[in-house]
Amino acid sequence: MSMNDPLASVLSKIHNCDNVGKKECIVKPVSKTVKAVLDIMQDNGYLGESKLIEDGKSNIIQVNLLGRINKCGVIKPRFSFKKEDIEKYEKRYLPAKDFGIIIVSTPKGIMTHLESKEKGYGGRLISYVY
Repeated sequence: MSMNDPLASVLSKIHNCDNVGKKECIVKPVSKTVKAVLDIMQDNGYLGESKLIEDGKSNIIQVNLLGRINKCGVIKPRFSFKKEDIEKYEKRYLPAKDFGIIIVSTPKGIMTHLESKEKGYGGRLISYVY
């Protein structure tokens, strides 16, 4: 498994475990970005509780799965967007209006595309989940 994109491997592992109906999934490596994305997915009801386990290296997160993810993945390349362009990316990455979220990185931190639209921030696209 290549570690060029840790977030991509975490999301694909979660997606695969969710697809086969597992109740939990152990993901690593953990970075601030990975943690922030998992927290947003949890806040939006796609994941259950997650627990950080210190292993002295890059740590691991144990995530409880709820079976609510149809698809999730990273957006490559990480396109920059202006606040008025977010609609275009919603159409590209999400299957229907008001269905799913795009997780974006803004100067004010990592948030959903809905929050960034509401607050008027641009930024970079990181990943999507629906």
